[in-house]
Amino acid sequence: MKKLVKPVVDFLLFSNVFMALCAVAQALVTFHLIGSKPQYTVLALLFTSTIGVYNFSILLSKPTEPKKSEYVRIRWFFSHHRLMVTFTIVSILSLVPLFFLISTESRLLLIFLGIISFSYSIPMFTLGDKKFGLRHIPGLKQFLITLVWTMGSVLLPILEAKNMHLTNISMRDISILLAKRFLFIGALTVPFDIRDLFDDRRLGVRTIPVIWGEKRAYLFCQVLLAGYIVLMFLYRNNGFNHDFWALTLTAILAGWLIFKSEWEKNEYYYFFYMDGVLILQYLLLLLFNQF
Repeated sequence: MKKLVKPVVDFLLFSNVFMALCAVAQALVTFHLIGSKPQYTVLALLFTSTIGVYNFSILLSKPTEPKKSEYVRIRWFFSHHRLMVTFTIVSILSLVPLFFLISTESRLLLIFLGIISFSYSIPMFTLGDKKFGLRHIPGLKQFLITLVWTMGSVLLPILEAKNMHLTNISMRDISILLAKRFLFIGALTVPFDIRDLFDDRRLGVRTIPVIWGEKRAYLFCQVLLAGYIVLMFLYRNNGFNHDFWALTLTAILAGWLIFKSEWEKNEYYYFFYMDGVLILQYLLLLLFNQF
């Protein structure tokens, strides 16, 4: 049974299909919280763009000898190199028709996020004899990832829902929704930087764990999640409703997973459990609202 399941799990995790499902789940969380029915064009855009951007980033940073990489993900990805290149091209090309099915405001947002995403790993700048990208600017790596995820999973669904007159949400609540999602996503990105702490130091990538140290980085995550819970209570002045308890439970679970994570943990822990919280969050919303 394990021999049958493992190839499927590896494909879902390391081809970034699972990550794309996480992006879809976060958009569904937003649609639920703003009281709008899901817009499937938005979901399709987030699914295909996530696969395209993440796979493009991996292809761009291909190591000299992928088979000797210490990371299972890299070894798997480049052992299926031709498939992943095809998969990436199809994902990016599928964005073209979807792009013309959304509003002008959403198109502008998508272009902005696309520029940030694709320039994240590209070495656009030169300092002396060294070339570097946006991710190498101190403290910018985590901020850019969190910003793209927040804008894509929150602002894009809101823009489309408002354009279709499916929601009536105030600017105050939009701001709270953006802020709390930024805190939640931000807390989940830090453990990945902790895992890559030694590689980032060697490559000169100035992440939060590199600058502050591992212990302070873990504490920083818990502070972000605490702020997230406070903002949930303020959103739409709903107080302790079903959504609040579902999202709070997810935040507590995320905090526990972050606390338990160490850089020695295998990649399945991060790509399934840590990222899986993004999907679990939506499932818990559905479950709690059945009562």
